[in-house]
Amino acid sequence: MMWIAPGKTIGILGGGQLGRMMALSAREMGYRIAVLDPGEDSPCGMVSDKQVTASYDDRSGAEILASECDVLTYEFENVTAETATFLEETMYLPQGSRLLQVSQDRLKEKEMAADFGIPVVPYKAVYTFSGLQEAVQELGLPAVLKTTRGGYDGKGQLILRDSGELYSAWEELGSKGPLVLEKMLAFDKEVSVIVTRSVHGEMTTFPTAENEHRHGILHRTIVPARISSEIEEKAQSLAERLAESLEMVGTLAVEMFVDGSDVYMNEIAPRPHNSGHFTINACDTSQFEQHIRAVCGWPLGSTKLLSPVVMVNLLGQHVEPYLRSHSMLPPAHIHLYGKKEAKHNRKMGHVTFLSEDPEALLEEIDASPVWNESVLQEDPS
Repeated sequence: MMWIAPGKTIGILGGGQLGRMMALSAREMGYRIAVLDPGEDSPCGMVSDKQVTASYDDRSGAEILASECDVLTYEFENVTAETATFLEETMYLPQGSRLLQVSQDRLKEKEMAADFGIPVVPYKAVYTFSGLQEAVQELGLPAVLKTTRGGYDGKGQLILRDSGELYSAWEELGSKGPLVLEKMLAFDKEVSVIVTRSVHGEMTTFPTAENEHRHGILHRTIVPARISSEIEEKAQSLAERLAESLEMVGTLAVEMFVDGSDVYMNEIAPRPHNSGHFTINACDTSQFEQHIRAVCGWPLGSTKLLSPVVMVNLLGQHVEPYLRSHSMLPPAHIHLYGKKEAKHNRKMGHVTFLSEDPEALLEEIDASPVWNESVLQEDPS
């Protein structure tokens, strides 16, 4: 099945903001939407025709979703391997389950990259405390100790700067093993490339994005990235090589470190990504429409950048300050995700600023009290 016509139903595993924006793009193209999510009033469920309320490892919920849709995709990669395999075997899942399972595991990601000749930050697998000590001896400090599964937005990882921290780090993360120890690079920039490959093998990439994080959470994305044309070419080539090697279908976000003239793969996400939100307002085709085109068999759209852009995340602590003071900031596109509770450090929305003078824009954003660094400290409650 290589063509899903408008009027058919697209099933989405996961009801968060990525699913919501995917559903909104699909609706514009004439599709109906069914979503599976554990929450009764999920952001994606609010704009869908049907929501199946079930956990991601609930076989009966997966069966109901399969009966409701003509093609299936996902916005959330931590679906159990059993559920993903079941869905691949029983319905049309163009993306398959292989990349889903690889991207759930940081160690498998790195091994896959090595198999394809993709450069990654030096790392060692860690299974025991003595293995951690040996890995530190080999890689040196500082280093980053990460769980292989389940970590995101800075969760599930610790920075090790001194050998005296090894025992406490093992006490905190050892039970969640196996772990990965990565050499901590003094990198110049973090960038990402969103690459899309259709069921017909057509492939496009979006402009390389420069990403700034705070406390492990993406703070803002700047496009065009402030990198050389040589680095731009390396980043684009790396993403394309991964997509081709995996024979993937759909959207893949490839996060990378830039260290001098070298580019290293950091992590991948087999779906639309936070760092690609700028495409909604700043590109001919958004990452969400492109993803729907890819899995439904449409020709892919143009990824031309229409304007320099800065996308800034709205976390829970930013929403009220932004709504109070948005008139003091440059005009912008506001995207709120419909989440009920604005929790500290929870992604509630994003703001997209278009400007022909991005450096001046960045100065205005930095001067705003909305994103003052102090509000990103740990919530004392």
